[in-house]
Amino acid sequence: MFTRKKSRTAGALLAGTVAALVLAGCSSSDPLDPGAGGGDDTDAPSDTIVVGSQAYYSNEIIAEIYAQALENAGFEVERQFNIGQRDAYIPALENGEVDLFPEYSGNLLQFFDPETTARTSEDVYAALPDALPEGLVVLDQSTASDQDSYTVTAAFAEQYDLAAIPDLANVTEPLTLGGPPELAERPYGPTGLLETYGIEVEFTPTGDTTVEDLVAGTVNVANVFTADPRIQTEDLVVLDDPEGLFLASNVVPVANADIADQISEVINAVSAALTPEGLVALNVQSTQDQLSAEDIASQWLEENGLV
Repeated sequence: MFTRKKSRTAGALLAGTVAALVLAGCSSSDPLDPGAGGGDDTDAPSDTIVVGSQAYYSNEIIAEIYAQALENAGFEVERQFNIGQRDAYIPALENGEVDLFPEYSGNLLQFFDPETTARTSEDVYAALPDALPEGLVVLDQSTASDQDSYTVTAAFAEQYDLAAIPDLANVTEPLTLGGPPELAERPYGPTGLLETYGIEVEFTPTGDTTVEDLVAGTVNVANVFTADPRIQTEDLVVLDDPEGLFLASNVVPVANADIADQISEVINAVSAALTPEGLVALNVQSTQDQLSAEDIASQWLEENGLV
């Protein structure tokens, strides 16, 4: 069993110090006395690691993976899932009610630094340590992400040899971009696409039917989130964004600093194994196969050799 000592408040720290002094005063000075000091870490009180999640099925799956991985490593875990959005769970992380949470790098950075100019995955991750409040740290980020993207059908990608957004310049037919109405005014919308990549498109507001319109051919480029399960089920291709038009939002664990070192090996191994395609597949198991987060997580951990 892994154990840890954790101080959540100044009062708890003081109480622990007093208790330690009392015990030291009462213990025997005889080194042969079993009650003498110098006991190993297994005698220390074991705290429970509280893993939280947003009220979002994909985030809950990742949180469940963290929880099961920690339990397999010998930690005691409590789950506090479906907490809500950042204004609800960030205070819980800061005050120690929650110890570990799956986050998204770009959105997390903007929460604490709304004026950030970081956009690429590497720059966003590098900016997080300075942006986070004292007491919170990020562990290794995953290549998996849940962010805006420009996406095409596999057939369209094959026809024009498309792998990244700049490749759209090679398309010989008019480009029609579909997405929510507000995309027209977003910095990564048609204007940003033209300014960053020199790609000119006609914009068609598609709202909730964006993926359906893409598959039907009403539009040939669409604004789709990278973890959308329909990327797998509809055979879509997410175009790489080398210039960082979109704010990168990789899956990243945020943890209380006082436990980060003890759990990092376990959680970093999860991050290393979680890929973009893998996250989409997990979401398909939830939305299409109707599996529980517990079953999805245990199966994923087994398939990736982490249990």
